Amino acid sequence: MKGQSKIQLSADEINLITNSEWILTKNLIIGKTKNLLALIQFEQQRFLQLKISKLPVEVIESKPKISKGENYQGLPYLILDYPRTFNKENIFAVRTMFWWGNFFSITLHLSGRYKNELEQKIVKAYEKLSTTGFLYCHNADQWEHHFESNNYMPLSELDKSGFKKRLNDSSFIKIANRISLQQWNEAEYILSEYYKILIEMLAD
Repeated sequence: MKGQSKIQLSADEINLITNSEWILTKNLIIGKTKNLLALIQFEQQRFLQLKISKLPVEVIESKPKISKGENYQGLPYLILDYPRTFNKENIFAVRTMFWWGNFFSITLHLSGRYKNELEQKIVKAYEKLSTTGFLYCHNADQWEHHFESNNYMPLSELDKSGFKKRLNDSSFIKIANRISLQQWNEAEYILSEYYKILIEMLAD
């Protein structure tokens, strides 16, 4: 038929662009998620101050940051980084993430001197991390956040000596845990508890 555009929408796509409610609901959820991360941030700051003498000064003095994006593998996300120390050679960060359609997660990310200084504490905490469901990033790319098998593996699949060897051989460390978005109402408590496990491990 003459006059038709070369770029066309399906019936489902037409329904979406003519319905404003879904995008308004999405915006409302993103706003609530940001507020939830702000509550988690407050709890993280309170707890971190209890460990003020046990962690590097620049880590304790770092400021929390909540950032938002629309396109991690095509989907919206929100990230809370605290503490956060990023430079070309050295990283010390605890990242709490909401990824639309997927999960909440919390990740300890260390590289450079922080990795070297804290590696043995992480090995020492193997049993605690393993029994509480933490996973280990075995990807060569330290900036991937998904939990597919080519990025993370459960620590329970490694023994302590195997875990130690992997940490020693890698240029960075990422230890993470996640919860279902179905656990929204418990997310503040669960993620705060995971945070405490990570900080207590490093401040031990």
